[in-house]
Order: sequence, then structure tokens, then C-alpha cells
Amino acid sequence: MTSTDMTVVTTESGGTQHVWALPTDEATLLDLITTVFTDHWRHIHFGPLIEGAAWEVGAPAAPTSITTHDGYATVDFGPWHFHLCIGEHTASGPELGRIRRCSRAELYRGIGSDGAPVTWGLRLFNGRGEQQMTVLLPNPFLTDRQEILDTPDFTRLTAWDALRERFLSLPPDPLDRTGKGFAHSG
Repeated sequence: MTSTDMTVVTTESGGTQHVWALPTDEATLLDLITTVFTDHWRHIHFGPLIEGAAWEVGAPAAPTSITTHDGYATVDFGPWHFHLCIGEHTASGPELGRIRRCSRAELYRGIGSDGAPVTWGLRLFNGRGEQQMTVLLPNPFLTDRQEILDTPDFTRLTAWDALRERFLSLPPDPLDRTGKGFAHSG
């Protein structure tokens, strides 16, 4: 169920990321989504992050429900909700079902020019390799309102450490606590 192999990726903008692949079976993805949105909703931002657009949405509250139907997980916050195709979707036929379903999931951290991590997150991609969602995990250099902290607060890596342990069987990594401050990573 887990993979501890890290891949080093150079992004299109020249940045460096460390990436860990996660299983993409429906049960694991539902567990992952449920864990992120029930245990860490107060401290995350999420949405698509693609070239030219970054939707950094904060949850208004814990979800009122997380359900599945025809391969889609629905995370419902009451006034609004979103859907992610994480399992076998049959209503639209096999080809669209394959395209819509999450085919790649990963935990990642962005590395700054000094070699220290500056961002931590989770990404899901569909069968075309298009991003479905990024979850920006709590950052030791930013508040929950994404204001820069004067002094790093490494207790804000709790969600990252918990997800690495639960889904990759990896302990906390001392490298995550070497950064000095926030900088955008590519």
C-alpha cells in the first residue's frame, strides 16, 4: 500500500520538488481525502494550482459529510461542496471514466534555493495527467491566513508528518525543519 521512494522533479519554472507517489485505489484515496479534510481542515488551503491560476481556498468548517457515488467522492461543507473522481465511474462510459478517475496522487515538498523545503502539499491528477486538486499543507513559515511568520513554527508540520506516516510509513524528516523562511518554490 505504501511507497517510500522519493523522486526529485525539476518544475517547468526551474524549481525543485521532492515527490512521493501514493496509491490511487479508491479506498486509499477516500481515506486520504477524509483524513485531510476532517483532521486538518482548519490549516489547509486547496484547489487547482496550474500555470496561470492558483485557487487557494480555505474550508469554512469541517465537512458536514464525505460520501461516494459512482466513483466520485463528494466533500460537502454545507453551503458548498466539491467532487473528485477517485474510483470507477461508469455513468459516462469507460473512456470518460478512465479520464475522470484519479490516476496519480502524490505528497510533495518544494525545495528553496538553499536546499531546504519551503512548501508541503498533496496533489491529485486525472487520467489525462491534468491536475484535479492541490492541498497546500500547513507551512511553518506562514500562518493559517498565509501571512509570513517572523519565526518558523515547525509544529505546523504536524499534518505533513501525519500523512507521511499514515500513507508512506515514513517518520518525520529532519530536512523539513532546516528552512529559515518562506519563499515561493517552482
